Amino acid sequence: MEFKTLFNFLEIARLKNFTAAARSLDLTQPTLSKQIQELESELGARLLIRGKRVTVLTEAGEYLFKKAGEIIELVERTKDGIVHADPQISGNVYIAGGETRTMSVVAKAIKRTREKYPGIKFHLYSGNAEAVAERLEKGVADFGAFVLPANLEKFEYITLPMKDRWGLLLRKDDPLACKERIEPGDLSGVNVICSSQNSANNEINGWMGKNAPRLNIVATYTLLYNAAIMVQESIGAAICLEGIADTSSGSFLCFRPFYPYLEVPIAIAYKKSNLFSSAAMIFQEILYTEIARITS
Repeated sequence: MEFKTLFNFLEIARLKNFTAAARSLDLTQPTLSKQIQELESELGARLLIRGKRVTVLTEAGEYLFKKAGEIIELVERTKDGIVHADPQISGNVYIAGGETRTMSVVAKAIKRTREKYPGIKFHLYSGNAEAVAERLEKGVADFGAFVLPANLEKFEYITLPMKDRWGLLLRKDDPLACKERIEPGDLSGVNVICSSQNSANNEINGWMGKNAPRLNIVATYTLLYNAAIMVQESIGAAICLEGIADTSSGSFLCFRPFYPYLEVPIAIAYKKSNLFSSAAMIFQEILYTEIARITS
């Protein structure tokens, strides 16, 4: 079983068409067909069902598709592992993510990567889940951080071993600031600034329950920095995650968690079948080590 044949098989499975795959691989269609026939003969199983327009995988083909991807990834990682021995390796890693304090795990991994490979540079982009997913799909970001729940069907991901907590960002002179926790009924009549992200708002609606008062939404935000300014100007109270806005002693703002507590996990995702640069692969290994260290 040749490595190149496996790669070509994966391209057919990805494009679902022999003609398109042959064009992509710069091969003639008869050559590609012969390779697959020889592979099927070698394995003793039919791998593909060729239709007029679409080629589909058989059950055996589905199994090989998964294993072939793992084999090729292992080969690529092995090749890059040789390069990793050089501390002078350089490159760029692009990370997109929403605002969450669990990004501190990513920051620690960046620090450890830079300590070992000072030639690697990092570029961070902040945005909501839709913007982060778009950057991953277009290949302009290597990794994306998502506040769950989020639609991650198109991505591989790992969930971080900690959670963020939803609550209310208030002025310290707001009457609700006297409370230790915010319950659904406390939001009655309150001017609310909420995230423009649908998944976040669905979580809040679920927390409030059917009998809770309807939110009086006066503004929405993408990044909390702007929402915090509106809170400071007494426009309303912002529904947000804990630990992002400045609530130190010198700030006009404070945070009060929702009760019952509403905690959400964070996931680090990347595009399926993505071929990372050497720099991105190094960072991924260090990030996973950092996550494992926190979990243990």
